[in-house]
Amino acid sequence: MAEHEQVIIIGSGPAGYTAALYAARADLSPLVIEGFMWGGLLQQTTEVENYPGFTEGIMGPQLMQIMRDQAERFGARFLTDNATRIEPASEEGGLHTVWVDDESFEARTVILAMGAEHKKLGVPGEDELANGRGVSYCATCDAAFYKDRETVIVGGGDSAMEEAIFLAKFSSKVTIVHRRDEFRASQIMLDRARAMDNIEFMTPYVVEEFIAAENGALGSARLRNAESGEQREIPMSGAFVAVGHEPQSEIVAGVVDADADGYVAVDGRSTRTSVPGVFAAGDLVDHTYRQAVTAAGSGCQAALDAEWYLRDNPLVPTPAALEGTGDLAQDQWFHHEPAGRPQPAGGAQRARSS
Repeated sequence: MAEHEQVIIIGSGPAGYTAALYAARADLSPLVIEGFMWGGLLQQTTEVENYPGFTEGIMGPQLMQIMRDQAERFGARFLTDNATRIEPASEEGGLHTVWVDDESFEARTVILAMGAEHKKLGVPGEDELANGRGVSYCATCDAAFYKDRETVIVGGGDSAMEEAIFLAKFSSKVTIVHRRDEFRASQIMLDRARAMDNIEFMTPYVVEEFIAAENGALGSARLRNAESGEQREIPMSGAFVAVGHEPQSEIVAGVVDADADGYVAVDGRSTRTSVPGVFAAGDLVDHTYRQAVTAAGSGCQAALDAEWYLRDNPLVPTPAALEGTGDLAQDQWFHHEPAGRPQPAGGAQRARSS
């Protein structure tokens, strides 16, 4: 068995599994530390109708199983456990250490794909009525299931307005519930929402509880006026919570650069982080799109970036699987290198892995 891995992928979901597929097809035998909640947010989703290639749609858990199986077919290996700590290499080209409790794994490259979680309201009925029973966190994903029905959006930012506008194309009525009279959303997004005939605003209210109907699905919600304390119950078939996301970046806090919200920073359009040999993909870096297909795309990028790092960086022993596979990617990989970083000399001899 090799003394170290060439690629360790932390996390799963579309980004992690796509990275695993590409790294495995490059004969790098990646180790995927996929977490106990493997499959990411799609594991908590019912029918997915907007992932290309599935004409009739596909269940989220089924899509994740297919992706996992495909990566495994080409040689990806899986550890269903949570990574608990990362110790970066002391110098470029060195080995990074990933810890799972007291067990350590070393690798030349690490791909971070831990994703992001929807922020929840933390009110009674929320968890019980999620996963296809009325409470959702993605209108882009689930709006079509609420055609000609009354729905609610909880939130006051641009994401909430965008979700409401999209949902209004399907629902008979959309009520935006926000805890303040003022909104964090930009004026243009507020104006667009207010221009929709079937969007109404309810402020300053907070959701106290989601209540199931007799059929076990969401039937109504109990709201409280944040100023007067007045309570009221309003009927609804669907509630979409849009109060933000939390990137799952705790284990790399202080290891790689991140923004104030915890999203890992990458170099330009690449997946390279501030630590050479460590790459990041998916919702862990994505403030904007947060879709399965965009996460899968960035997982592909991360695997290619890792492959080029292993093959084209003169400080890294070239894996036997990548020798003689050079193409234009070498020039692409070094195109945006910061000043002062080593460039490969034409025809430079690279070290072989032991």
